[in-house]
Parts: sequence; structure tokens; C-alpha cells
Amino acid sequence: MTEIQQKLQALADPGYREFTLPLLPNLEPERMIGVRMPAMRALAKELYRAGAYEDFLMALPHEYHEENCLHAFLIGEIGDVGRCLAETERFLPFVDNWSVCDTLKPKCFRKNRAALLERIPTWLASDKTYTVRFGIGMLMSHFLDEDFRPEYLAWVGGVRSEEYYVNMMIAWYFATALAKQYDAALPWIEQGRLSRWTHNKTIQKAVESFRVSDEHKAALKALRIK
Repeated sequence: MTEIQQKLQALADPGYREFTLPLLPNLEPERMIGVRMPAMRALAKELYRAGAYEDFLMALPHEYHEENCLHAFLIGEIGDVGRCLAETERFLPFVDNWSVCDTLKPKCFRKNRAALLERIPTWLASDKTYTVRFGIGMLMSHFLDEDFRPEYLAWVGGVRSEEYYVNMMIAWYFATALAKQYDAALPWIEQGRLSRWTHNKTIQKAVESFRVSDEHKAALKALRIK
């Protein structure tokens, strides 16, 4: 057992493990230690400050789910955007569930959106479920406010997948777009340009959002596909 695995085992919470396992149905139970996210985030900060993480980042694939989460948190600490992007792209093929995917949120991307944007079309075109999900997530997190352009809706709307975790992220993206860029996003719903499942899930998530007005919610409800 490696030193980092020992650190993670020391943070194990059996009750949390039992709670989390059903939420990750494609994860083998033996790969779950059961460590809470705040504890892993704190460990990542500790390792990063100590400079004791380089060998760990190179040791792919990891054995445990928590090692992947820790890896994602460590990438999030990297300040140099070139290095951060390189480590992100090296790690993405090993991301195997939505939890690790959604944990990967590098801080430096906030101030380096142009560099980030260059990589997103490649991620969206990937044949790997969680690389696509990550690309959509980056557009949702960084390009629905002042850096928004209507063509980004087409980037996400053009993704075609049979994967639940991709289609759920598409719905999440469009629901967020309806909250932040309603006039630009609405035609995608009015014209039925998404798959039926994603269309209805988008409306459901938008209607559940406190950021969407009651007037807009009423209009969206009328656009459900039966």
C-alpha cells in the first residue's frame, strides 16, 4: 500500500462508503474506501503545499476511487494553465464516473478561459463518456456569463450520445443556459432540437431552478414533449 493510500485509508468513513456506493453504480465496491470530499480536498491542499504529489500524478491508473478524486483536486491546485491543461488531458481518459468528472474543476481556468476554450471542442468530440461530460461542464461553468456566445449552445446541442451521464450533463447545461441566457437558449426548446429525453429533462431541471422566473417556467412546461 502506498503512503497516499494509507492516508486515505486513515480518513475512511464506513457509513459514508455505504451511502455513496449506490450513487456510483458502475464502480466496483472494492475500489471505494469511503472518504468524504472535504477530507480529500484538504489532503490535496496539504500534498500540493508540501510538493509531495508529482509521483502520484504520474501513477495512473489508480487503484481506488478516492485516489482519482484526490488526483482531480490536485490538478485543481495547479496555477500554471499550460501545465494544468496538460495534466487534465492526461487524466481524463482514466476518469470513470460522474463524481470524479465533476470534481475536476481547475481553479486556473477562471482566469485563462481563452486557453480552456481551445481544448473544449476536442473534448466534446471524444469517444469517452466523461471527457465529453467534462467538456460540457467547462462550457457551463465558464461560458454562460460574460464570455457567452450563442454558438456554444450549438457545440453542446450537437453532441449525440446514448450515454446517460452525457445526456444528463447536456440537460444540465441547457437548463443553466435557460437561467442565464434565456432568449438564446429558448429556441432550442421551442424547436425541439434536443433528443426527447434530454429536452424533457432540461425543462424539468429548469422548472426546478430558483434562477428561472415563474413566467419562464410556465412557458417551458407547455413545451414538454409527451
